[in-house]
Amino acid sequence: MIKLEYINWDPIYKFNLWKGFFIHIYSLMFIISFLLGWYIMKYIYKNDNIHRKYLEPLFIYTFFGTLIGARFGQIFFYDLSYFSDHWIEALLPIKKNNDHSLLGIIKGYEFIGYRGLSSHGATIGILLSNFFYCKKILKKKSFIWLCDRLSIVVAISAVFIRIGNFFNSEIVGKPCNTKLPWAVKFIQMDTEYGAIVPRHPTQIYESISYLFIFLFLCYFYKEKKLHDGFLSGIFFTFLWSARFILEFMKEPQGEEIINFLYLNTGQWLSIPFIILGLFFINLYRIKKRFFSL
Repeated sequence: MIKLEYINWDPIYKFNLWKGFFIHIYSLMFIISFLLGWYIMKYIYKNDNIHRKYLEPLFIYTFFGTLIGARFGQIFFYDLSYFSDHWIEALLPIKKNNDHSLLGIIKGYEFIGYRGLSSHGATIGILLSNFFYCKKILKKKSFIWLCDRLSIVVAISAVFIRIGNFFNSEIVGKPCNTKLPWAVKFIQMDTEYGAIVPRHPTQIYESISYLFIFLFLCYFYKEKKLHDGFLSGIFFTFLWSARFILEFMKEPQGEEIINFLYLNTGQWLSIPFIILGLFFINLYRIKKRFFSL
């Protein structure tokens, strides 16, 4: 019997669609997350007696809020020095490569998709875009009501995004014991972290954590007596707590803007979201106490 000490991971990470035009698995995971989110919200709107005409604007607001927020979060939180000299790459899903041409037209650039995205930035973008969606489109429901439903979608989307990170060999974990059965040797990993050695597959750790959070949210959604803000509270508290803990097992990401008291940028940015989650969980008690004064 062969004893597996670690996993050599060298996947096919992109598909050639047409004349050098590739789609990366990360981009595919991004598309899947939005399509799945569409069908989940379609079910939720039907279940909560919300007309389908409000669904398409929700998709548009959420899509652009996610993309813009995630991209700008990556620029300002992790790679400001690089993107300040490569502003075209900051705005478009391309990367400078003198050996390639984009669709055989634009020489010196290669289509890579939006791989540089920040989950903290995406969360801020989703919150802001859907705040305006509630004010302009879905006026009959509160912003917190919408956040409760969107938290279900975002949780399952995060599962697929981390799978995409795994295929891209990015957000890798720190080196670990080679006898750990699920340790992964990322063959495609950049030389930024030194030798290619067995590491913790932190992307998979996160993906599994987010899957359980998604299942919990689905269960609690069926409990109709829960107060507004409870689902959002569960989402923010547990998802960002999982992110905070798993950051201890990750290698640094880019040029992080914060590295203080043994905590990195991802951990410091997660703390406000955890606090927000605790606030949402106790929102009913806070409102009850406030209005009883």
